[in-house]
Amino acid sequence: MTDDSPVNLTEKEYSVIDMLQSLGLPRTEATAIVCLKDCRELRSLHIELVSGLRQPEVSVAMRPLKDRGWVDERSEKKNKGKGRPVKYYQLTVPFPQIVQVLEEEFLKDNNEKTNALRRLRELEIVLQN
Repeated sequence: MTDDSPVNLTEKEYSVIDMLQSLGLPRTEATAIVCLKDCRELRSLHIELVSGLRQPEVSVAMRPLKDRGWVDERSEKKNKGKGRPVKYYQLTVPFPQIVQVLEEEFLKDNNEKTNALRRLRELEIVLQN
């Protein structure tokens, strides 16, 4: 994808969005990551056109991605100097690294739940005696 030639997301990219969601990412964040993963930099408008997200959804999705250090944002004033600046976004880490972080978070969460279930079973046995 290039910034000046909007295209639609492919079926494969929608599958990636679904998988990211299954790992706990909100749909808007997953969609933004997929839009950015093969690009150097995209305008907010381009992300809107490609993904079907509305402008506020793009902005809201970018906040947690920036907080995680996965996305960088830069603003550029419009030619006439009026109106809001144009926002550009880019991934700051490779997509496989994002997947690795999500995997680690998922496994940690699963381990915590598994331990909680084990403790519940142990408590149940103690309570029955």
